[in-house]
Amino acid sequence: MRKVLVATDKPFAAIAVKGIRQIVESAGYELLLLEKYTDPTDLIKAVEQVDAMIVRSDLVTPEVIRAGKNLKIVVRAGAGYDNIDLPASTSAGVVVMNTPGQNSNAVAELVFGMMVYQIRNHFNGSSGTELLGKTLGLHAYGNVGKNVARIAKGFGMEVYAFDPFVSADVMVKDGIKPVDEVQELYTKCQFVSLHIPANEKTKKSIDYDLLSKMPKGATLINTARKEVICEDSLQKVFAERDDFRYVSDVAPDCLEALKEKFTGRFFVTPKKMGAQTSEANVNAGLAAAKQIVEFFEKGDVRFKVN
Repeated sequence: MRKVLVATDKPFAAIAVKGIRQIVESAGYELLLLEKYTDPTDLIKAVEQVDAMIVRSDLVTPEVIRAGKNLKIVVRAGAGYDNIDLPASTSAGVVVMNTPGQNSNAVAELVFGMMVYQIRNHFNGSSGTELLGKTLGLHAYGNVGKNVARIAKGFGMEVYAFDPFVSADVMVKDGIKPVDEVQELYTKCQFVSLHIPANEKTKKSIDYDLLSKMPKGATLINTARKEVICEDSLQKVFAERDDFRYVSDVAPDCLEALKEKFTGRFFVTPKKMGAQTSEANVNAGLAAAKQIVEFFEKGDVRFKVN
């Protein structure tokens, strides 16, 4: 009997676990749970006898992969998968998948929650500003970006997007204005929302050259990864421009420095909150379980990322 491990430091909602169990056991597999663990060795021990594993933001290190002697597939319940060591997985013959699109609306709604909170001065009673008629730039136009664009239209924003992997025709059809160069996005838009992955090409790519081009009253929104920001550049722009604002779904390494000098001009969530809705929680968990069953029963590797 195949064994599927759900290893979640931040557990799925009970209804999601129930649904995962139903999918896994209906396929004739056994479900094992490792929740709220605090010691990485707990995960190493738990993976030793399983054939498949579902994780959220849990770190799947080379040590974890080596311990999983029977491990064939790891599914990240979410879009980002930088918490999984892809080279180690590939070397061990382990397929890695994500569940694209399942958290997209949750992340998109958070973008606007943080934007409104910031431009209304953290609701401190002072006069803020509005989103109506403002320009919003989407740095990447994938599942999340498309949902952000949809919501932005409801606010009456003018939406631009840069994504070299998406046809301009697709954007135009969606009522979005494509730009050919990333610099143009930052020059045109008062708000820029980041939806790029963290990889060797994108890490620290949001630098001074881009941030300094943003219009007066600019706000950068980051629901991607902290690694895509060049934090030295971020602090430099903060120091040079008292009109610049930053909101993020993940705390930067320079958070204490920002607190000392730029209080009120930034906001970060206490922990990554993009996928923290009951709906996204359930959607991603069930999708991960279905993908594991499809992988074993039909050889489906549609969402493979390594």
